[in-house]
Amino acid sequence: MSYRGVLSDPLACSCSLHRASVKSGQWTESGEEKWGKTMLDTEIAALEQQIFDLTTQLNNLRAKQPGTKVPNYTFSTVSGEVTLLDLFGEQQHLLVIHNMGQACRYCTLWADGFNGLLPHLESALSVVLVSKDAPAVQQTFAGSRGWRFNLASHNGGAYIQEQSALAGSGNMPGAVVYERRGDEILRKNACVFGPGDLYCVAWSLLALAGISEAHWTPQFRYWQQPAQLEDGGENVL
Repeated sequence: MSYRGVLSDPLACSCSLHRASVKSGQWTESGEEKWGKTMLDTEIAALEQQIFDLTTQLNNLRAKQPGTKVPNYTFSTVSGEVTLLDLFGEQQHLLVIHNMGQACRYCTLWADGFNGLLPHLESALSVVLVSKDAPAVQQTFAGSRGWRFNLASHNGGAYIQEQSALAGSGNMPGAVVYERRGDEILRKNACVFGPGDLYCVAWSLLALAGISEAHWTPQFRYWQQPAQLEDGGENVL
């Protein structure tokens, strides 16, 4: 069975496991008997296949985007001013993550997830996280989260006003991919981030438990201060 086939049938993996387990004598009931496949499972599997097919169609269309020429914007960093072309480094493509800044819990959730993927992404393109925060603020907050991104500040200026992930939306969370052709920069594709989207795996995993964005809100931290401190101190930050 192909990987795509496994994706289209939630019980496909279990059926393969069943065949292997029967041979070893571990158990004999079928996958459907063990997990009780229902009509909902069939409906879910069909919808997952439809989403898979539509996503493939969407990605094929994105690959055909010719791109639109954009200016070589300037940004602030802790090392000084850089341009959009500088951010490409040695790569042909540049992924710019639009983060609303340290005051947004949702943007932090997305960036936490992308941070784990960074080595994989950077094998194919350059990646930079931009926000309106000053470079020193960006660096301090990124350090507190363990982020490894290249960082740059657009300071709320021309870049974010003209290159928003959603036209006319200004400091909207999302991402934009640019392509470099010599000294020319082309905007290829963009996406908007929002609760329940495809760009943060947390939503899909929570949905498996029936937990939607209406029932869960990301936080900067999940540690709760003890009601009583054993050291007797009062100056708690």
